[in-house]
Amino acid sequence: MKAPAPRHTLGPQDVELLQRDTAFQGFFRVDVLTLRHRRFDGGWLGPMTRELFMRQPAVGVLAWDPHTDEVLLVEQFRVGALAGRGTPWCLEIIAGIVDRDDETLEQVARRETAEEAGLVLDQLLPLPSYLPSPGGSDERLHLFLAPVSLAGAGGVFGVANEHEDIRAVKMPLAEAAARLDAGEIDNAASMIALLWLQLHHVALRARFCGSSA
Repeated sequence: MKAPAPRHTLGPQDVELLQRDTAFQGFFRVDVLTLRHRRFDGGWLGPMTRELFMRQPAVGVLAWDPHTDEVLLVEQFRVGALAGRGTPWCLEIIAGIVDRDDETLEQVARRETAEEAGLVLDQLLPLPSYLPSPGGSDERLHLFLAPVSLAGAGGVFGVANEHEDIRAVKMPLAEAAARLDAGEIDNAASMIALLWLQLHHVALRARFCGSSA
């Protein structure tokens, strides 16, 4: 049997940042980096120039009612979906940017859930965080599962001065999974959260409902 390949030991110490300039500063920021880094054989690659899209951390919340096995998703306009998709209105989990130093990730998750879906959360279960696009952005997205009663949930929400018009949609988890399979839910945060819930579904139903039903 072939032995597994050894884990590489390259890290931040193997990168030399030669120059960094800010090319654009608006709602977001783009930096231009000139750098070089170690190769796997011990040599150096570069110098090279890379543009880096700077974004604050973000949170994503999948609201799930363990007793009815329903989830709540939000639908809103997304400028990045204008082309290459049937509609720029996307079905997603609740999400928002961490743009205040005095808020924790959990506080942002609760605030965004109230603003986008009108829900008050008691529990937040942290899911794995991830880098959506490390090839060109430093953003890290922190996911949460929120077990919550969805009785009476739904409607149109959003913060007016942030140009938000958000429709909260409640549906069975099975329907959300079918929409995921059909390609209707096609953003990474929602896909990861829904797949995580499906992966741990039996254990979570037993935990919150005392049953694997």
